[in-house]
Amino acid sequence: MQQRQTAPAGEAMSELELVAQQAIAAAGGDALVALLNVLIINAELERELALSRAAVSNGFSRGWHKARH
Repeated sequence: MQQRQTAPAGEAMSELELVAQQAIAAAGGDALVALLNVLIINAELERELALSRAAVSNGFSRGWHKARH
């Protein structure tokens, strides 16, 4: 398990920790609901990326995504 990220000098908390707290607050304080929301959004982004990979050639993307095997 990854340890908690420390904030750079002069910052109260890291940007990721702030975003995580905002996600939990948006979920009414329920961390499980916040995590589920993030996982749903991530799954949708992965689906969109897979669709774009199918529509765009490796040459056009200049190798940005790995070629399909």
